[in-house]
Amino acid sequence: MLFSFAWLTTPLVLVAAALALLGVILAGASVTALRRRRPTRFLVRLLAGLLLLAVGALLATISIATYGYAALTREEVAARIAVQPAGPQRFRAVFRFPDGREATYSLAGDEIYIDAHVLKWKPLANFLGMHTAYELDRVAGRYRSLDQERAGPRTLFSLAQEKPVNIFHLRQRYAVLAPLLDVEYGSAAFVPVTRPLELELRISTTGLLIRVAGQPGA
Repeated sequence: MLFSFAWLTTPLVLVAAALALLGVILAGASVTALRRRRPTRFLVRLLAGLLLLAVGALLATISIATYGYAALTREEVAARIAVQPAGPQRFRAVFRFPDGREATYSLAGDEIYIDAHVLKWKPLANFLGMHTAYELDRVAGRYRSLDQERAGPRTLFSLAQEKPVNIFHLRQRYAVLAPLLDVEYGSAAFVPVTRPLELELRISTTGLLIRVAGQPGA
């Protein structure tokens, strides 16, 4: 899944662009103040312009880094999965995502394993349009036996969309995001594959779960 530039139309990017434009205007005004030999105005306008440019750049970076994350307000279906055994400890999994995409994976193991990243934003970020969001990360085959898990064939595929930067990784590296991001964590779920099944991969603010389609309590 390739990175696209759909993020350019998001509210956060528009705010970032507005702040950057205002920063450029103030920086230009500081040059005018310097020419008129008004050092105090020059310094104030220059610092204000640089600050706005920095905040705009930060918001734009956050927007790029959260591309591919879906807003989450309640439990919802993240994907529908059709699993089909293809031999001893082998099976195929066909993913159908809410946006219409489909992907097929050949996996080895007794169970299908899926994990995701979940982001919870603080009220300040909510004001800027950022809400609890998630991104599916990986799908893999999982063995029940620890010995097989260590020595058996490993099948692991990425479910995440490609992007220049990822907010999940940025938060782990930069403390400056702490005032915006409340918590980030990983969640995983797995179920055995012993027969053909239609599964629903669901996600809520508490994490992932997998249900047999049409059986809410499964």
